[in-house]
Amino acid sequence: MSDTTPAPVDDEVAFPDASGVPDPAPHDELDERDESTFALFEGDEGRLDEPQRRALVALLRHPYVSARTHTDEWRAVLDAEHQLRSRLNDLFLELHVDRDREVAFKRQARSESTRRGFPTLLRDAPYTREETIILVYLRMRLRADARPGPDQVVVDRSEILGHVSGFRPATATDRTRDEARVAKAVERLVTARVLLKTTDPDRFRVASVVEVLLPLERLVELDTWLRNATSGGGEPTDGAGTGLPADAGDPETDADAEADDNEEDRA
Repeated sequence: MSDTTPAPVDDEVAFPDASGVPDPAPHDELDERDESTFALFEGDEGRLDEPQRRALVALLRHPYVSARTHTDEWRAVLDAEHQLRSRLNDLFLELHVDRDREVAFKRQARSESTRRGFPTLLRDAPYTREETIILVYLRMRLRADARPGPDQVVVDRSEILGHVSGFRPATATDRTRDEARVAKAVERLVTARVLLKTTDPDRFRVASVVEVLLPLERLVELDTWLRNATSGGGEPTDGAGTGLPADAGDPETDADAEADDNEEDRA
């Protein structure tokens, strides 16, 4: 006796109609498939959603991304750290994320091979003596005067100038030239967002990123180097590497400058 019980039918199987063409998949499945591609424009094959892409662009364009300077992008970095790290690694870059100080930045990856290095995207320019002196001073100020919340320590242009003058070699006599070097160093650190603008052009907030980029061991090393260089006399020379992002001194675009003006703090 044969079994005449019909086989169970899978509701999601598409059967051809009279024309022989299978019925289309349910609309909800199509919508889900389209959304999973994260396509934002015609021909888009990217695998990151829009907030993650904006975070990746911010990491590439700026010396660093922080919870204060790029709130949405910082949140995306936390949510998609693995994906963003992978994209940067494809470009021979490394992603550094400090969740305690709420800052993330990129660095050039270094090849372990002595025969073949990696192509580079970042400009690696040494910091001048004045820039290094200011960075060490800012790091010490953060260490001695840390207040609740990031970027709360404020410094004046005049106190920066006064501090750097204490490292002026005994043989230096051109005060005007020295002050111009300090002014240029301050502007470069503003561009790098190590010094954050306020409504007063002569007052700056110290970005907490300095703590990440100049750990205590490096701070002591640089402070010793500066004092030895000063006691030895002679003209200022280019400073040692500070550990800052290699592109920290790159000029900003007009759009960046406009955004900075809109983000100025009340001091």
